[in-house]
Amino acid sequence: MKRARLARVHSIMAAASPIAAPNATLPATRRGYWHESRSPRYSLTFALPLLVLYEALAAALSQDANGVRNGADVLLKSAFQAVLGGRGQLVFGVVLVGTMVAFIVRDLRRSPGGLKGSTFVGMLVESVVLAALFGTVVGLLTAQLVGALVGGGQATGLAMGALDGVGWPTALMVSLGAGLYEELLFRVILVSVLLWSAKKLFGWGPVASGIFATLTAALIFSAFHYVGPFGDRLELGSFAFRAIAGVAFSALYIVRGFGITAWTHALYDVMLLVTRG
Repeated sequence: MKRARLARVHSIMAAASPIAAPNATLPATRRGYWHESRSPRYSLTFALPLLVLYEALAAALSQDANGVRNGADVLLKSAFQAVLGGRGQLVFGVVLVGTMVAFIVRDLRRSPGGLKGSTFVGMLVESVVLAALFGTVVGLLTAQLVGALVGGGQATGLAMGALDGVGWPTALMVSLGAGLYEELLFRVILVSVLLWSAKKLFGWGPVASGIFATLTAALIFSAFHYVGPFGDRLELGSFAFRAIAGVAFSALYIVRGFGITAWTHALYDVMLLVTRG
């Protein structure tokens, strides 16, 4: 009787724990597409080819691109170089890939089961559809916001900014890097740091902390695109577009995970590049 009571209490505590997500203990064979595509085994594995494509293009274009790389990539690697010197970039790569692989392996050990190609196909299709819808939805929201602020006018999509002066392969490389490294920097790292700061330093609740972290990170994300020699010219329409995009990407990251968010961002930028011609 005592053991049964203890077991019952343990099961109630486990169910109430925030770590025990609804599908966290489900075998991989019982997860649907919505849940399994968010799991580390799929989400992070799906993001790895984007990392390989970007780094391969950056290496191949290292001479022709005159050192041009995605700004978030440069910022993250520069931080490691500032501490570790010449080994900084290598250590960053090892830490990044090692962390992704560690989460994938841990997920596979917790819920044994293979990977299904159909899930990756579905994730790619979903990313393409989301990327195609992204500019229209965010553009309409931007038009409403800018119109309310200045009393009229229509916000348009984003231009490629200073990248108009570089070759198509270099612009493609930077676009792919935006999906991976900007989502890593501004969603995974920055939102998490701001969320922790709001809770621990300011003592705010989860809702207020989440709103603060999301909006602040979105504003920083937007401002980031106007810094440096390849930054865009600051305009209200494009700043508002990127700020709203930052909120949208944060929501997508929370709902659909890192892999789909990174590919959606990258594919949107590539679509923008293609329409530029």
